[in-house]
Amino acid sequence: MSAPPRPDQRSAVEIAETVGSRRLVLLRHGRTAWNLEGRAQGHSDVTLDDTGRAQAAAAAPYLALLRPAALWSSDLARARETASYVEAATGLVATTDPRLREFDVGERAGLTVAEFAEKYPEAHARWASGHITGGVPGAETIADVTGRMVPALHEMVASLAPGQTGIVVTHGACLKVSLVALLGLPIEADEAIFVMDNCGWATIAEHRSGRLRLSSYNETAHPGVLPPEGTPDFASDAPSG
Repeated sequence: MSAPPRPDQRSAVEIAETVGSRRLVLLRHGRTAWNLEGRAQGHSDVTLDDTGRAQAAAAAPYLALLRPAALWSSDLARARETASYVEAATGLVATTDPRLREFDVGERAGLTVAEFAEKYPEAHARWASGHITGGVPGAETIADVTGRMVPALHEMVASLAPGQTGIVVTHGACLKVSLVALLGLPIEADEAIFVMDNCGWATIAEHRSGRLRLSSYNETAHPGVLPPEGTPDFASDAPSG
C-alpha cells in the first residue's frame, strides 16, 4: 500500500519564499561498529552495523515522501549501503561521487579516542579544544574538504529542475563543515553546530533571492508520525564520520 501524501509542515512564509525552488536533502549514513566504538573512520571502508541498517530502513520511507528526483552518495561502503535503502524506497539509482567522502583522518584512522590521545597527544589536545581533526599527520583540512564538497553540492543543485528535490548521502563531519561553507557562513560557525545523528538529515532550499538557505537540520525518523507504524527512533551519540 502506498504511503499517504505528507502534509506540508512548513510555514506559509517559508512556502512563499521557496516556491518552485530546488532542494537538497543531506543525509548522514547509518551507524557502524566503528561509530559505536568511537573509532575514527575517515576513508576506511566500514559497513553499517545492524542498528545502522535499521536506521536506514527507518529513514527511507520518510525521504521517499519528498518525491526526490535524484540521489547521490559518497562511494564509501557505509554511505552506499545507506543509499541502497533510499533506492529501494524511491526507485532511484544512486550516483556515487568520491567528492562526498568523509574527511581523510590520516594516521588517526581506526584509532579510538583513547588510542588517539596516547599515540598523538598534541593532535588530540587540539582536537579536544575544537579543531576538527587535530591536525594529525595525513589528515585533510577543512579547506581540502570544502574544496571538493561544496562544488559537488552546487553541481547537484544546478542539475535539478525548478521544484525538484535531490538526496545526498554523505558523512557527519564533512557534511557539517560543507554546509557552513555552502551557506556562506564564517568557518568558525562549524564549532557552534553539533554533528547530525546517524541517519539524520538536513535540508537546504533555494530562496527566491537565489541564495541557498537552511530549512531543517538533524531531522530523524520518529515512531508513529509517518508510516510504517512502529518505526523506531535512533537518535545517537555516535562519533562523526
